[in-house]
Amino acid sequence: MESTHIGFPIETVAVFVLLSVGAILIDLFMHRGDKPISLKSASLWSIFWIAMAMAFAGFLYVHHGAEVASLFITGYALEKVLSVDNLFVMMAIFSWFAIPDRFRHRVLYWGIIGAIVFRGIFVAIGTGLLALGPWVEVVFAIIVAWTAVMMLKSGDDDDEIEDYSQHIAYRMVKRFYPIWPKLRGNAFVLSQKEVDEELAKPENADVKIGRVGKAARYATPMLLCLAVVELSDVMFAFDSVPAVIAVSREPLIVYSAMMFAILGLRTLYFVLEALKQYLVHLEKAVIVLLFFIAAKLGLNATDHFFHHGISIDAMTSLFVVIGVLVLGIVASLIFPDKEARS
Repeated sequence: MESTHIGFPIETVAVFVLLSVGAILIDLFMHRGDKPISLKSASLWSIFWIAMAMAFAGFLYVHHGAEVASLFITGYALEKVLSVDNLFVMMAIFSWFAIPDRFRHRVLYWGIIGAIVFRGIFVAIGTGLLALGPWVEVVFAIIVAWTAVMMLKSGDDDDEIEDYSQHIAYRMVKRFYPIWPKLRGNAFVLSQKEVDEELAKPENADVKIGRVGKAARYATPMLLCLAVVELSDVMFAFDSVPAVIAVSREPLIVYSAMMFAILGLRTLYFVLEALKQYLVHLEKAVIVLLFFIAAKLGLNATDHFFHHGISIDAMTSLFVVIGVLVLGIVASLIFPDKEARS
């Protein structure tokens, strides 16, 4: 594991905040309406977010050297690839809750805000735990390897649809809010007055809900979907944070790499949704990368114990991450799924 420390120089933090906040404000302004995002638009915005990440990588290269820049790019690429599996899960969640395309970017926006907050917490905890000794790296390696094994075992269960009404996040929302079972625009919660208006419509005559007072707030399927998305992302963070920390112990490198990868996920979602049937071998690439990261963590930890001197440097990690990703995409194009081909 690389232990390059650049600290938190004010100019680096300022550039990071300026690029990330500025870019997300532009994104929000351009996608402020409830309109479906086309594949062309999503692709262009994905390129925009990649350009923002590469601009920050260029800044790191100029001010902190090639090694720091390569660590950032490796962490960024790794988080981006690992997020693919998360996005596929989100597609299943949206489908189960019957969220229309035009509202999905709103759920993704708040989901990404939550991801930014939780990633920051997990990165702070994870990098802090590494100070306790190499045994922590062994634990991280086991977590990452176990994730890869579970993905291998679940490979044949892709057609199985999970009942999200039994999800812990769904049940938690129901404990605090009564449920209005239908969408009302892009609203996450409805007031009693709004629910009464809905109940007055002929098409809702068969809807039965309990009243809990004039100040009641009712959760819509949008809020239930968001809760499931948020908790699912937290669970994914337990895997992805140790994997990216394997690249560098420097919190600024780790968090900025994850941040730029996460900020581009909203538009990447719509690209993957359109191309999902063609990227049939991308999950296999994710599994290979998880085993690689587990091995990297294991080598670093055992070097502390046995001093074997074997390690994987920053440039090698970068080439492996990018190479495996490219192979996964190329393999999907050369050996497509039979259903995608027909």
